[in-house]
Amino acid sequence: MGSMPQPVSFRLDDSGNGVVTLTLDRPDRLNALTFEVYRELTDTFRALKGRDDVRCVVITGNGRAFCSGGDVNDIIGALFGRDAAGLLDFTRMTCDLVAAMRDLDAPIVASLNGTVAGAGAVIAMASDFRIAATTAKIAFLFVKVGLSGADMGSCHLLARIVGLGRATEMLMLGDFVTADDAHAYGLYNKVVAQDELAEATRALAERLASGPGFSIAMTKQMLNRELSVSLTEALEMEAQAQAICMGHPDYREAYEAFVAKRPPAFNKSA
Repeated sequence: MGSMPQPVSFRLDDSGNGVVTLTLDRPDRLNALTFEVYRELTDTFRALKGRDDVRCVVITGNGRAFCSGGDVNDIIGALFGRDAAGLLDFTRMTCDLVAAMRDLDAPIVASLNGTVAGAGAVIAMASDFRIAATTAKIAFLFVKVGLSGADMGSCHLLARIVGLGRATEMLMLGDFVTADDAHAYGLYNKVVAQDELAEATRALAERLASGPGFSIAMTKQMLNRELSVSLTEALEMEAQAQAICMGHPDYREAYEAFVAKRPPAFNKSA
């Protein structure tokens, strides 16, 4: 191995709590994404699926930005040399990152330390929770560079998070939205001062990691599956999901802990 810096750093908390932290680590480029970073993130999320020692994933950025989107030189400039099939290969590759994130059973917390733009905004959106510093303005910039706001699942997911009206505004105008406004829209779960972000992220990640992993994973799966079904279909899906959870040891543990007036010790395996 050489001494070249890695564009994404990986850290599994050594306390054994099951929290993995992924850090976008190109601060000199505002953590802009390259072809390599897209592949590394996608491969990492795929590799984390099914690991019993991974109960929550945090993704954040190094420096003053979370992620500024695709790198102008390494991606955008290079795409002009591709034919139509090559362009579709690229856009499908970017969408595969979102698919990998949504397919991961463990919850993902986006810890937004600064500017969140373009594909960086999509990574934040595709996460399960978003905790932001007050500096974390966000923009889905795609229309401003001549692209559709329908990028990497944005039209599908954002409208469901903030509503059709706000999603239309954000995707058609592409303007930056302040952290406070993003919180008011329901896009950010919480906004804190910059020096409080690490602690707020840690508290949420550890809470999720110590919770009933099977139940949390089932909830994420059902949120994904019920995005495009009727109420009748959703009711049957939820009846089946809940019956499965009732057969899991965590369900009995929660009951026995309640009766014994003690904290539950949930199964470490999702």
